[in-house]
Amino acid sequence: MLPPSIVIIDDEKNIRRTLGLVLEGEGYEVDAFATAEEGLKHLDSEPSDLVILDIKLPGMNGVEALQKIRQSNSDYREIPVIMISGHASLAEAVDTVKHGATDFFEKPLDRNGILIRVANCLKQTRLANEVKELRAAVDERHEMLGESSAMKNIIRQLTKVAPTKSRVLITGESGTGKELIARALHAMSPRKDNTFIKVNCAAIPNELIESELFGYEKGAFTGAHGRKPGQFELANEGTLFLDEIGDMSLSAQAKVLRFLQSGEVTRVGGQRTTTVDVRVLAATNRDLELAIKEGAFREDLFFRLNVVPLHTPPLRDRLSDVPLLLESFITDFCKENGYTQKIVSDDALRRLTSYSWPGNVRELKNIAERLVIMSGEKIGMEDLPESIAGVRPAPEAPKFQGPRPTLRDFREATERRFVLDTLEENEWNISRSAQILGIERTNLHKKIKTLGLKRDDTSKVSRD
Repeated sequence: MLPPSIVIIDDEKNIRRTLGLVLEGEGYEVDAFATAEEGLKHLDSEPSDLVILDIKLPGMNGVEALQKIRQSNSDYREIPVIMISGHASLAEAVDTVKHGATDFFEKPLDRNGILIRVANCLKQTRLANEVKELRAAVDERHEMLGESSAMKNIIRQLTKVAPTKSRVLITGESGTGKELIARALHAMSPRKDNTFIKVNCAAIPNELIESELFGYEKGAFTGAHGRKPGQFELANEGTLFLDEIGDMSLSAQAKVLRFLQSGEVTRVGGQRTTTVDVRVLAATNRDLELAIKEGAFREDLFFRLNVVPLHTPPLRDRLSDVPLLLESFITDFCKENGYTQKIVSDDALRRLTSYSWPGNVRELKNIAERLVIMSGEKIGMEDLPESIAGVRPAPEAPKFQGPRPTLRDFREATERRFVLDTLEENEWNISRSAQILGIERTNLHKKIKTLGLKRDDTSKVSRD
């Protein structure tokens, strides 16, 4: 694992030197500063794991700096802070804790005491982060519920591949739970006690994706005021999940391929290579084989990632799981909002299990929350959204002339018909249509373009 990084802020040179030697001797990475202003500037540009902060400082004092850290909107807001002072009263020590200090010790410094307190602070932070991750996992556990043959097959495959080191490419539509599959693979693997890091490749601009993945050195580009490890380094001995990898630029794809071949990373602007041990999982809702033909995705990277393919089935292919998922979501939302347990009428349940769920499990979860909040003691037909209450059965399969179509042609034609029907029913109101389809507005705009959908006068498309 990468050594924890510690920032020391103290105006006494000997204190900075002594602390630095003690901590570096134990394998910690140390940066030391004489003023709070310098230390805070460093925290803005470089991730750190702990701050040791003197109360008495020239200019901004330690308590003021502590308040700035705790009130910041930056990533370091929750960083543990140990306050130190040579002549602080008990009242001052208590005051620093009230302002968010994690611990406090007095000068002169005691080597063993310093190391114990630093280790304890880092351990507490690690445990707190693990609790957050566990809570997030508990919140999402229901989305993998299901007794359908499709879900049983997924769980069977997970059980086989999770304990291995093999790379997995997870495919499936948006909202089918690809990230949950990745987290399950990590949780069931020998790496479960180490880091799981997710990178959404579609959310990071192409010009930043390489520095995000591989890190950068100070001065590598405009705005690179300090060095920063990349996600590959941070995931060392753990799992790195590359979500929406089909949207990654070709130059970044080349670097990812190089890592998969060598296990080495080089920061942007750097010369030194670092060997890291990372299991790479990837996911996409795109057809990568088609992207390869179009020159948008590297074939050699596809083969490296697609060692074990896992496909997450859309909810319309496992409608028998809807009642179980719905009951679970409703139970949770009733508890969260202080409602007594609500039940769904037979008519409403039949309608919900005949809906095609274009937004998949994510859409079902959103609908469940809305039903809990807006309904009475019992959820009936009158509580269902119009898009579901008046829903037709899933669109009739399109008819093709000539040779029998491929499965891809059939899916595209069916999706085109369904999206177009939804748009027309809502007078091409993008926001409302996207909500009904259970997708983001930006994704709907992309689908309109990809599927070649047009309105007589596209200038009148509503964005309200």
